[in-house]
Amino acid sequence: MKIKGKTIKYGDNVDTDVIIPARYLNTTSHSELAKHCMEDLDPSFANRVCAGDIIVAGANFGCGSSREHAPIAIKASGVSLIVAGSFARIFYRNAINIGLPIVDNPEAAADIVEGDIIEADFDKGVLTNVTQGKTYEIQPFDKAIQGIISAGGLMEYIKKTGGL
Repeated sequence: MKIKGKTIKYGDNVDTDVIIPARYLNTTSHSELAKHCMEDLDPSFANRVCAGDIIVAGANFGCGSSREHAPIAIKASGVSLIVAGSFARIFYRNAINIGLPIVDNPEAAADIVEGDIIEADFDKGVLTNVTQGKTYEIQPFDKAIQGIISAGGLMEYIKKTGGL
């Protein structure tokens, strides 16, 4: 499984309240959530994000409340991958459960700048910054997690396979 895209960069401690502000939690529409993704941190995000883009951030991405709305809003906006120095544990699990791939690598997160083109190869466990010509080791996803992501999330995976 490979993902390649252009990066949008943020700093440390991007919490779920700025990923999707609480005032929009009264909707279950993924497209409506995407319209307001990152609104309080980066008002231009919804207008400039393109399908396949990759968010890169510092440490503790997704901290704050355990709302599933945060990774849903990111995925619905077209983001194909998040690379961060580290993730809040509940965000990490919520992202995988909804089929949004995430990678933690502090060195890569620090080196990558906005606009770089990067590629993640989850079979080989390699993240490549194509723009800078640098490679980083990442934890390869096992087949079950790749199956969940490929299916579009845990619920779709269970529907397709009958279980884990």
